[in-house]
Amino acid sequence: MAAARVAIVGGGPAGLMAAERLAGRGFAVEIFEGMPTVGRKFLLAGKSGLNITHAEPYERFRTRFGAANADLAAALDAFPPEALIAWANGLGVETFAGSSGRVFPKAMKASPLLRAWLRRLAEAGVTIRTRHRWTGFAEDGALRFETPGGPLTARADAVVLALGGASWPRLGSDGGWVPILEAEGVAVAPLRPANCGFDVDWSAPFADRNAGAPVKSVTMTVDGRIAPGEFVVTRTGIEGSLVYAHAAALRDALEAGRPARLTLDLVPNRLPERLARDLARPRGKQSFSTFLRKATGLEGVKAALVRETLDEATRADPARLAAALKAIRLTVIRPRPIAEAISSAGGVRFDALGPHFEVKALPGIHVAGEMLDWEAPTGGYLLTACMATGRWAADGIAERLGTAG
Repeated sequence: MAAARVAIVGGGPAGLMAAERLAGRGFAVEIFEGMPTVGRKFLLAGKSGLNITHAEPYERFRTRFGAANADLAAALDAFPPEALIAWANGLGVETFAGSSGRVFPKAMKASPLLRAWLRRLAEAGVTIRTRHRWTGFAEDGALRFETPGGPLTARADAVVLALGGASWPRLGSDGGWVPILEAEGVAVAPLRPANCGFDVDWSAPFADRNAGAPVKSVTMTVDGRIAPGEFVVTRTGIEGSLVYAHAAALRDALEAGRPARLTLDLVPNRLPERLARDLARPRGKQSFSTFLRKATGLEGVKAALVRETLDEATRADPARLAAALKAIRLTVIRPRPIAEAISSAGGVRFDALGPHFEVKALPGIHVAGEMLDWEAPTGGYLLTACMATGRWAADGIAERLGTAG
């Protein structure tokens, strides 16, 4: 008896994990990828160091997914960070946890891991068909693809859709699947930028002089949530890890029509009272920049932020200036476009899905990865959840079909 056939549409981490899980159980697995190669966004993410997961206690880790915590719980419980680390080790990829708790391969890059992963899939008999762009369903339910050789249809006993969200469309995640599924009656929450930068109404001189400058060792507060870290000033606004940590709150405020404000502590290790004393010393003939540097250590882009955001009266009053340095306020005016975002929020709504992310309106078809309606901060959470949901969808198919043959 021939093995049951499973089609995986999308060759990112969620799709590759689903393929591995099913091939390991004896199913005949084909991956259909629209781009010339698989794992393009995965490779891009690894250029500056592939952050595969996070080493914080799992009880904390599983709360990082906001409104989707409960919906993702079963998938994450079945494939928590320790399991992902063990999986990577099984591919011959050793990992380490940095001081922030983020977990990386010792080689730091994504390419060695992806090469080992693809070798494992090939050995398991997985077929990968690239340049196959999914365009929907035929009348008989078969999958339709556009290929260099023309239109093609493919049938399978089960399907995993793992087409990503809408960030980095040039790498294949363009959200083109949304109208296809909506036409089939599948509820999809709008795709929105997540882990993104924001525009700020900088003055032209500030933007010209400081674009690209990192602002290090600060804390940022949004809606009462404080986080330490760093970010980068851009010509249009701000971006970077500390901004991404607050991106959902800032974006949601803007969408609700509320002001989206953040507060920066430029000197988190200095007490206001000590700052006030240091700033009360006679300035003499020193320029404001020189005086500020000697009294507080602030220079470069941090000093420029002080000049950009504080009026002359505040800068001239030691007590007011000391308090202001602990609470520089910025208002963001819009998120950067979704095509620039690290990831996207929104996707197939969980109430449109049955067990193991099977689409209620399309029996036999499961969804995984960023196609689902969830978001998370950077720090390994995104990749872990993508892989866990791909694995969970695969387990549902194996459970439903019973046996591979």
